[in-house]
Amino acid sequence: MTLRVANCSGFYGDRLSAAREMVEGGPIDVLTGDWLAELTMLILAGNRLKGRPGYAPTFLRQLEDVLGPCLDRGIKIVANAGGLDPAGCAEAVHELAARLGLSPAVAHVTGDDLIGSDLDLVNADTGERLDATPLTANAYLGGRPIAAALSAGADVVVTGRVTDAALVTGPGIWRYGWGPGDLDPLAGSVVAGHIIECGCQATGGNYAFFQDVPDLAHCGFPIAELRADGSAVITKHPGTGGLVSIGTVTAQLVYELGGPRYLGPDVVARFDTITLSDDGPDRVQVSGVRGEPPPDTLKVAVNYLGGYRNTMTLVLTGLDIEAKARVAEESLWARIPRDSFDAVDVTLTDSGLLRITVMDADQHKAGRAFSSAVVETGLASYPGFYGLTPPGNASPYGVYWPVLVPASQVHPQVFLSGKELPSAAAMAAPQATAPISEPSSPHAPAVPATPNAPTASGTPATPSRPAASEVRRSSAPVDGGRAPDHDTEETVRIPLGRIAGARSGDKGGNANLGVWADTAARYAWLQAHLTPARLAELLPSLSAHRIDRHELPNIKALNFVIHGLLGRGVAASPRMDPQAKALGEELRAQLVDVPTPLT
Repeated sequence: MTLRVANCSGFYGDRLSAAREMVEGGPIDVLTGDWLAELTMLILAGNRLKGRPGYAPTFLRQLEDVLGPCLDRGIKIVANAGGLDPAGCAEAVHELAARLGLSPAVAHVTGDDLIGSDLDLVNADTGERLDATPLTANAYLGGRPIAAALSAGADVVVTGRVTDAALVTGPGIWRYGWGPGDLDPLAGSVVAGHIIECGCQATGGNYAFFQDVPDLAHCGFPIAELRADGSAVITKHPGTGGLVSIGTVTAQLVYELGGPRYLGPDVVARFDTITLSDDGPDRVQVSGVRGEPPPDTLKVAVNYLGGYRNTMTLVLTGLDIEAKARVAEESLWARIPRDSFDAVDVTLTDSGLLRITVMDADQHKAGRAFSSAVVETGLASYPGFYGLTPPGNASPYGVYWPVLVPASQVHPQVFLSGKELPSAAAMAAPQATAPISEPSSPHAPAVPATPNAPTASGTPATPSRPAASEVRRSSAPVDGGRAPDHDTEETVRIPLGRIAGARSGDKGGNANLGVWADTAARYAWLQAHLTPARLAELLPSLSAHRIDRHELPNIKALNFVIHGLLGRGVAASPRMDPQAKALGEELRAQLVDVPTPLT
């Protein structure tokens, strides 16, 4: 017996037709969608301040296509599209259903919103204490409130801030009756939820070896066939584009990951116990996941208004690029002093873009006063001057601030058709059990500060044989860290991405960068070669940050957490790539000396 959980949304703005595609494409039991991210909560807060809904209205647009068929077929719908107003979203679902002539049982989950609570606003990442007034404060709830709603007969369950994986764990608890002590099945469901939560990223989207993905333009969304023991098969509907392989699943497993112990409100899932195996075309089995009791705290995503920001981008071409950038800055700061702003970020890209970002509590100073000063330099600056951004006003930006609260202080509530279910959303903590062996310790922060590939069959494409001048000899260990029998080993200088995949993303103010290999020999080399110090050498922009490395040998992967790379989070980051999405591809483009047998 399996529970077929299908995803139809990986973010607020994902493909509108996905819900209909998943319902019409084949048999499913539960339709889920993830609309929320740390940045999304801030966007919804802004919408609410402007008199707009505090939930994701695109959910209603998708629901309009599928509500009738789902009721006819007994397909449950579970979504976190409630955002900051789950009750308002549930009411909107009722109104939509009435317009369609339907009568679903609609539940919503609250209790995550902690605005007005006595929170200890200590940043869980940095230890700093917040002295600003929070705009939003939402605890990450688990799957039990969702399970309670489904057990009470809900056809549609709308939540606010729950963990992304809870959208799968909740239905799993409902179907299989897992108690708080069923740690391994719960952990397996968390892993399955983590894999499918980002939609097409599990089926070939954003995949390092995208050339191997058929018909990516019509990529199908993922399905988790969840079993009673917590194991699952990841697949997609037949006839859809995309690819489900050990490679695509591994890529999603290392996305937005910290260490091997994946903490959540229902269970701690041990990512160092995952086993992946091929189960046929576009089918990957995920098994062996072990679980530990959850922590006694819950993560709370706090957002507050940080001030105002403005960015102007100038293009530098031809000769003497760095000298031209220096002239551009000198001309600007002569008109408006650099130290008059709360914060300034100046970035010169390899492609010759000079991005100047200012942040300040004064909206006027960061607005036209700044952008007009840049334009005023237009005829008295470097040769070839032109910009990509017109002068404009500053825009407000928010700051993400993660904190922890005792789980006992958070009280989820479940409402079905407007009536609260008594004690239905209890979050009983499991009895402590002896944890299984700890994973190998991550590398200590090895980077001091200075003044978060496979073909369709999972095998990386083989690069062309290098020219003779590219062949080198080295005594570097090759297999499992063991030195070769002979004194030297022939190497070839190639981009790292020819033998390894990567995927990166944001973890609040940190960035995460997962790197994986497809064979044991390649992983052994990667494990020995790609240390935090070596990573900083390959990507010098990381050298000012603490870098932790976590090893996941069971899936032949390494995960790096780069602390503070994104500053105060996505909304406040001045980086051109504020979510660090491209960091993995930047790494894969770097040249490294690889033993010839591994290429």
